[in-house]
Amino acid sequence: MNSDEFNDRAAQAAAVGCAALVDAMGRHHSHRAHLPPFSSPDPTRPLFGPVSTIAYLPFRDDLPQADKGFADLFYEALGSEPQGRVLVLSSGGYPAISHGGGTKLSRGVTQQIAGVLADGLLRDFDELRTYPFATWCRGEATRWGGDTVMPFAADVAVEIAGVTVQPGDYVYADTSGAVVIPAASIDEVLAEAHKVDADDAAFVAQIRSERPEDFLA
Repeated sequence: MNSDEFNDRAAQAAAVGCAALVDAMGRHHSHRAHLPPFSSPDPTRPLFGPVSTIAYLPFRDDLPQADKGFADLFYEALGSEPQGRVLVLSSGGYPAISHGGGTKLSRGVTQQIAGVLADGLLRDFDELRTYPFATWCRGEATRWGGDTVMPFAADVAVEIAGVTVQPGDYVYADTSGAVVIPAASIDEVLAEAHKVDADDAAFVAQIRSERPEDFLA
């Protein structure tokens, strides 16, 4: 995907917003795709892009995979073309525990990612706010969480708030919530979301022309 194509899709998603995208997904797919509202160091910045994943699990010190740190899985997840991607971190069953912070996620600056969606807390909101990518998560933490959850696998399907997210999916998030869109459906869903907006505008016009007496007869 070239940058012009990405920028066009991002602009389309931001123009319609999360609610229209959720409605559009419902017209094309029967599975759950919407996520609840997340927090952000800068809620004015929506999040959009193709997904790379890191799966978290409850911490265990006896697993060989526990030797892999966040950096190993970060680069494994993003691969050779990290620009414009969204790094999705699963909760590992602990959405109220820190999954990282400004120091670890500063790698996203040099890798030019589009953003981070964490199904857990993140530290250092003041620092994250200065980064050029969007960040959305369950809220801000102060305590390190590495003794509770650990990054375990990269580039695998994960579960976020009851929704399956697989690498390559698209995710959009703003203050009203988030939605996960299969890559094969992204253009159809974006087009459908614009139809949803047009339908809503037509309904509003119809409602404004209503007369109370027509409903009270």
